[in-house]
Amino acid sequence: MTEQPIYLFKKGELPAGQVRKQLVGACELAVYNVDGTFYATQDGCTHATASLAEGEIVDGDLIACPVHDGTFHIPSGQPMGWPCEVALRTYKVTTQGDDVLVDLSQEADEAAGGI
Repeated sequence: MTEQPIYLFKKGELPAGQVRKQLVGACELAVYNVDGTFYATQDGCTHATASLAEGEIVDGDLIACPVHDGTFHIPSGQPMGWPCEVALRTYKVTTQGDDVLVDLSQEADEAAGGI
């Protein structure tokens, strides 16, 4: 049984090029607006204890960890820069009208994001 997507916020609450931390139940997410497309990953860096929501979006679709500047590809969660070597969990994000929703039961389709 698939869970219903969970409401996060209105589109206008997260400007393009920004990331924010979002708590959904016990799950801490980093939610990104990459040129008007929304993505969600686990908030915790897989390399060190750090909140990716405190990082910076660089080179269009990479998030730089605020601790060691390692990077991850936002759409796929794949590590792109040392010292990060383990991929992030990614979650499917959809929009309905002005609402941004996340489905925690379904990981995002990595093939759709590409690297």
